[in-house]
Amino acid sequence: MEPIEQKRHLTTAVPGPRSLELTVRREAAVSSGVSSGLPAFIERGSGAILVDVDGNQLIDLGSGIAVTSVGHAHPAVTAAIAEQSARFTHTCFMVTPYEQYVAVAEALNDLTPGTHAKSTALFNSGAEAVENAIKVARLATGRSGVAVFDHAYHGRTNLTMALTAKNMPYKDRFGPFAPEIYRAPMSYPLHDGLSGPEAAARAISHLETQVGAHNLAALLIEPIQGEGGFIVPAVGFLPALAEWASEHGIVFIADEIQTGFCRTGAWFASEHEGIVPDLITTAKGIAAGMPLAAVTGRRELMNAVHAGGLGGTYGGNPVAAAAALAAIEVMRSEDLAERARALHSTIERKLSLAASELPAIAEVRGRGAMMAIELVRPGTLEPDAALAKSVVAQCAEDGVITLSCGTYGNVVRLLPPLVIEQSLLDEGLDLLVGVLRRCAS
Repeated sequence: MEPIEQKRHLTTAVPGPRSLELTVRREAAVSSGVSSGLPAFIERGSGAILVDVDGNQLIDLGSGIAVTSVGHAHPAVTAAIAEQSARFTHTCFMVTPYEQYVAVAEALNDLTPGTHAKSTALFNSGAEAVENAIKVARLATGRSGVAVFDHAYHGRTNLTMALTAKNMPYKDRFGPFAPEIYRAPMSYPLHDGLSGPEAAARAISHLETQVGAHNLAALLIEPIQGEGGFIVPAVGFLPALAEWASEHGIVFIADEIQTGFCRTGAWFASEHEGIVPDLITTAKGIAAGMPLAAVTGRRELMNAVHAGGLGGTYGGNPVAAAAALAAIEVMRSEDLAERARALHSTIERKLSLAASELPAIAEVRGRGAMMAIELVRPGTLEPDAALAKSVVAQCAEDGVITLSCGTYGNVVRLLPPLVIEQSLLDEGLDLLVGVLRRCAS
């Protein structure tokens, strides 16, 4: 198959006629509960370019929600998938084990923060990893309460819906939800004006007053909130929470599903403030698009679970594990953490310049190649979800894939593949800024 030139090129409107034909088939066959941001059906992908069925080449600034960090169809990853799938595709690790599972666990034990002894269990999705981290914390502590935060997103299963803050579309009328979940205020510097220690003191006071530290098995937090709006807590917030949790025997769980694997300019976002989680959940970027997730943590916690208490039919599938090992090696050999920091400089510079002239941009924020702009009605902090929706839609028509997020739907987020070429990133950002100027004027 011929390589795809890393260049934006539109041959039809987006979506084109072939995509529109497939949309008709989709509407007849697929549940309407499954939505898509852009109804352009993809046929091929390479690097930071996706090619749809009409031949349009789109700049991908979303990476399938931080999944294809090493780029689409990276040769090393596809080769590893092909080789492993030719050997065997499944045995179930709980029936007959295989080396690939062990190798991924070893890699995660080595890469995640902290030098303490660790153990890992592999699963299929981020939500499944979060559920199992909660299981581990509850069993190990003998407690049941779980502290989570405003604007959090942790998944769509019953327990993870309870952990997630946003009602629509994730929770609406899907209850009743799992009990013993307690929500605390998040550090949101743009809106609360608090320092990290001040915001932490507020959250801790809330939990101690309304729950009691001795009733909490776990404190679960995204070091940078993803779906909630790419909210970067004020410096000092996370360390204060981690210290409080440690003092009270509460398992500190870092949900690094969207932030992990070089995305923020470090292997894990916890590292930016020297946080060493007791447990860390990972997925998304771990296997470059293959379904894989993990819980990694202190060995005494992970090994407190009785034999057979963790697992699943497909968890740690050998093909997905092979993809993960290849993707991790690409991240290491190509120093994608450093590349994420370089991407950050370009994105922040271009978006900050746009913010200086567009009052609708309240803030440019993020770390590494996990960046966002919060859109508001000028002169206020009132969310402008309609503007965010228009920006994402217009970018798609121009051949640039962006994503929206935020509790109020007013944040545009960027998660480009970490291997994106500089010229392609510049073009995508310039198009985004042009759209912002048109839509916000």
